[in-house]
Amino acid sequence: MSESAAEKPAFRDAIKRRRCLIPADGFYEWDKIGPKQKQPYNFGLATGSVFAFAGLWDRWRDPKNNIVETCTILTTQPNSLVADVHDRMPAILRVEDYEAWLDPGITDAKAVLDCLRPLDASLMKKYPVSPRVNRPENDDEECAREVPIEKTAMTLF
Repeated sequence: MSESAAEKPAFRDAIKRRRCLIPADGFYEWDKIGPKQKQPYNFGLATGSVFAFAGLWDRWRDPKNNIVETCTILTTQPNSLVADVHDRMPAILRVEDYEAWLDPGITDAKAVLDCLRPLDASLMKKYPVSPRVNRPENDDEECAREVPIEKTAMTLF
């Protein structure tokens, strides 16, 4: 999505004027391991540090005239670590790109597109987690705990 954000009507203005950082310490992807099973993985920095996704925000009015604020995380091609599991990955910004990404004086989208390249896989880690991460009501540290892979496979319905 980041490759075409400057052209898409939904993101064209936001990438010029409403860029943001979305902090995280990891993200999840599911690897299909059989016809009816998938394995969730946590991806994060090898150091365990917090990082920032490249985000865009917007403010608009709904049909009842309420102001709604939204944001989105841009995606990019996967690095070699994520490619084993998914064909896209969130655009993780390098610390040295934060200032340019947030600079309101940069309104040419092409000037910030270089910030959206895949993060070097050697800076990241991946490990299996429990399928409990798949349920929104499970919003706790247990979701990110590494578990033995043989105990984690989730049957698809």
